[in-house]
Amino acid sequence: MYQDSKILVGKAGDENVYIYPKMANRHGMIAGATGTGKTITLKVLAESFSDCGVPVFLADVKGDLAGMCRTGVQNENLQKRIDGMGLAAEGFDFRAYPTNFWDVYGEKGLPLRTTISEMGPLLLSKIMDLNDTQTDVLTVIFKIADDEGLLLIDTKDLKAMLQYVGENAKDYELKYGSVARQSLSAIVRAVVALEAEGGDQFFGEPALNISDWLCTDCNGKGTIQVLDCQKLIQNPTMYATFLLWMMSELFETLPEAGDRDKPKMVFFFDEAHMLFNSASKALLTKVEQVVKLIRSKGVGIYFITQNPKDIPDGVLGQLGNKVQHALHAYTPTEQKAAKAAAQSFRENPDFDTYDTLIELGIGEALVSVLDEKGVPTMVQRCKILPPQSQMGALDDAIRDDEIKNNLLFTKYDQMADRDSAYEFLQRKSLSDEEAEKKAAEEAAAEKQKQREAAAAEKEQQKAELAAEKQRQREEAAAEKARLKEEAAAEKAAEKAAAAKQRQVKSAVGRVAGTAAGTLGREVGNELGKQFGGTFGKRLGGNVGASLGRGILSTLFKL
Repeated sequence: MYQDSKILVGKAGDENVYIYPKMANRHGMIAGATGTGKTITLKVLAESFSDCGVPVFLADVKGDLAGMCRTGVQNENLQKRIDGMGLAAEGFDFRAYPTNFWDVYGEKGLPLRTTISEMGPLLLSKIMDLNDTQTDVLTVIFKIADDEGLLLIDTKDLKAMLQYVGENAKDYELKYGSVARQSLSAIVRAVVALEAEGGDQFFGEPALNISDWLCTDCNGKGTIQVLDCQKLIQNPTMYATFLLWMMSELFETLPEAGDRDKPKMVFFFDEAHMLFNSASKALLTKVEQVVKLIRSKGVGIYFITQNPKDIPDGVLGQLGNKVQHALHAYTPTEQKAAKAAAQSFRENPDFDTYDTLIELGIGEALVSVLDEKGVPTMVQRCKILPPQSQMGALDDAIRDDEIKNNLLFTKYDQMADRDSAYEFLQRKSLSDEEAEKKAAEEAAAEKQKQREAAAAEKEQQKAELAAEKQRQREEAAAEKARLKEEAAAEKAAEKAAAAKQRQVKSAVGRVAGTAAGTLGREVGNELGKQFGGTFGKRLGGNVGASLGRGILSTLFKL
C-alpha cells in the first residue's frame, strides 16, 4: 500500500513498516525458502510502487504474477489477515493495476526483442557459452561490423557476418588479428543452437524502447511490465543474460538523475541466483558495476532468491532494503547460511535474529530498510500485507484479450526485417558474383579470341608451309627438268661427238684405206716384179691387204 508518501510493507505488531520511495533506488532483496511468501511480498511491493507512480518490471517465473491486471477477490483467509492487521481502517481495498504482458517467445505476451548489436559480444558469448578465444573472435566480428557500418540486428545478420569474415580472413588479419576458422565454426554452431532455443525470435526489430516502460496510466499509477519467464527459465543462461541485458540497457539509456523523491523505475528479478551461478569473473564484474551505478539513473533493482548467499558479496552489499522470509536450518550447511543471513541485519534487542529467522511463519519476514537518512533500520519481525490484485495465474483467454487490446500491440506484434548486414552482404555477394561472371565472360572471350588468333596463325602457318612445300616441289621439278635437259643435251652432245668421231674415223679410214690400198698395190707390184707370175700377184695382193688392215686397226684404236 502507498500511504503518507511511503510504501507500507507490513506491520510489526501495531507499528507500520515502510520503505521510503526516496531510498527505494538503493536496491533491495526478498529472500526465503520455498513457500514462505516471497511472491506475495513481491506483489505487494510492486503494487505499492505502482500506486506511487513508479513503473515496475516483474520477471514472472512461475506464471503467478499475471493476476496484477485483475482486481483481487475476497476470501476467508484474506479477510482474516486484513482484519487482524487492521488494514480496512487504513484504506486497504482490492484493485487492478495497469499491466503490460511480455514474452521473449511471443506466446504469452507482446514479443520482447532486442538486436544483436544491443546485446553486445560479452553477453552474447555468455548466452552461447563461448570460451575466451571464441569470445575474442566474436568481439572482432562486432568491431569489423561497426567499422564497416554493417548493422547486426538478428541472428542471420550475425551468421552472414561470420561467413563474410571467414571468407576474407586474410584481408582483415593485419588490422584485426588472425581469425581462426575453427573459432568461427564454433560460433556459427552456437548461433544455430541459439536460434533453435528461440533466439531467432528474441533478436530482431522492433527492439524494445525502454521509454515505453517509463510511463503511468491516466490515474497516475505506474505501469507494471510482466515478463512471462516460464519458458525462458528453462534456459538459465539465457534468462540470466537477459536480466543483465535489461539492467545494462537501462544504465546505458537513462540519463543521470541524482537523488529523486522516488525511482524512475523498479525492477524485480525472480530466481536471481541464476544470474550469478557459473558466471564468469568478467560477467560478475559487469553485474556489480551496473548495480552500483544504476542507482544514479534513478532505477531500483530488487533480487528475489531463496538464500542471500546466492548473491555475491559485492552485489549483496549494495542492497539496502531487505525482506527476509524464513530459512530452513535442518542441516549444518543450512544453519550456517541462516546464521550468515541473520548476521547481515542490524540487531534488534527485542529478539534473537537467528532464532526468529528459522521460526518465521508463512507471510512473515524480517525486514530492514533504509530510513530517510539512508541508515539501515533495526530488523523487525513483520507480517507482510496481502496483495490488492488477483492472486495466482491468469486465464489464457483474459491474458490474450489484455495483450491484443494493449496500445503497444500494433507496435511490437509483427517483426520487421529492415536492411542490415545480411541484406548488404547478400547484395555484395551478388555484385561480386556478377563481377566474377563478367570477368569470367571477358576471360572466356579473350581466351576464345586467343584460340581464334592461334587457329588463324596456325592456318596461316599451314598455308605458308603448303606454299613452301609447293615451291620446293616446283623447284625440285624445275631442277629435275633442268637436269634432265642437261642430261639430254649432254647425251646429244656425246652422241654428236661420237658421230663426229665416227665420221672422222670413217674419213681417216677411207684415207688410210686408200693409202693402204695404194701402198698394197705398190708393194704387190714390187713383189710381183720379184717373184713374177701368178705367185707374185697373189703375194702382192695378200701383203697389200694385210698392210691395209693393220693400218686401219691402228687408226680406229686411236
